[in-house]
Amino acid sequence: MNPSTRAILSAPDLIAARDAGLARLEALYRGEAPSPVNVLAGICCYSEDAGQNWEAWLDHALDELASQAHSSLDPHVFRPLCINFNPRGVHFIDHLFGADVFRMDDGSWQVHMLSTPVGSLQRPDLDNHPTWRMMQQFALAFVERDVPAVLFGLPTIASVLNIAVNLYGQEVLLAMKTEPEAVRRDLQVISDVLCAIHAWYIEHIPSRQLQCILPHERCQPPGYGQLCGCTTQLISARSYAEFVAPHDDRLLSLYPNGGMIHLCGGHTQHIPTWRDMKSLRSVQVNDRAARDLETYFNALRPDQVFYVMPCEGMTIERILEITAGRRLVIQADLPTAVYS
Repeated sequence: MNPSTRAILSAPDLIAARDAGLARLEALYRGEAPSPVNVLAGICCYSEDAGQNWEAWLDHALDELASQAHSSLDPHVFRPLCINFNPRGVHFIDHLFGADVFRMDDGSWQVHMLSTPVGSLQRPDLDNHPTWRMMQQFALAFVERDVPAVLFGLPTIASVLNIAVNLYGQEVLLAMKTEPEAVRRDLQVISDVLCAIHAWYIEHIPSRQLQCILPHERCQPPGYGQLCGCTTQLISARSYAEFVAPHDDRLLSLYPNGGMIHLCGGHTQHIPTWRDMKSLRSVQVNDRAARDLETYFNALRPDQVFYVMPCEGMTIERILEITAGRRLVIQADLPTAVYS
């Protein structure tokens, strides 16, 4: 890390700008409607590849953030400075469970499913797992560098259903009907691991800097968690409520203020469960899920906030028509005239 980087990333004006953005989000979560609309387009150094060179990457990333720090002073768009080391991408947890995670020619990560039957999943020895130890070392090294203007994003810890489907594929979905107790057992094992990892980060990263995956797009006020609900589109409302929802609620309840679920498909069958889940404070939608914004906005609780990524079928104009800017964070880099 360059000698000047710590001074730049500790500058009072950067911290004040970051805290002002967080304060606007806190007001939104309290039910206020700040004007103009909240727009989030953070500045992030992200890697899935640093591996054993993580320390060199950390210092390089902080230097890079320092070089762009002036951009985070934008008074109109919230541009928090973020760092996010996410080895193996969405398959980080699968790797901890012993699945074979590999890189495709196109750069994406994929996983070979386990050959063991549903109901036999073993909890990994996290204390001695080299990848988890590396992640702990990375987090502690970030804290030691003392760069208070920078937000720290967690790896993809995902959710119990995402991980179960990654590990078993359709077999775990079939087993919900044929071997429900085996599914419950394995989901509990996964839940225990996910919660242990979140709890470690909560203990070791300053709350003012702790964020979940992709903080430049999904930044929340301090004290909020996040999980990925992608695979909930594969199951019925009844199966979700019976098998999965208690674990999602448990994970979000680790955080003082609850947290967010990420959605990217067709998930509206779960609205009644999510409306009743007090720990669920925000819903992030993109792609297919964004097209259902009006349904979510009208059917969920008035205290549940929406992070919306504009897409084909859900334009900025339509987002503002549905929400009137209330309970809304727009995930895009927009000219002020579009949303003010």
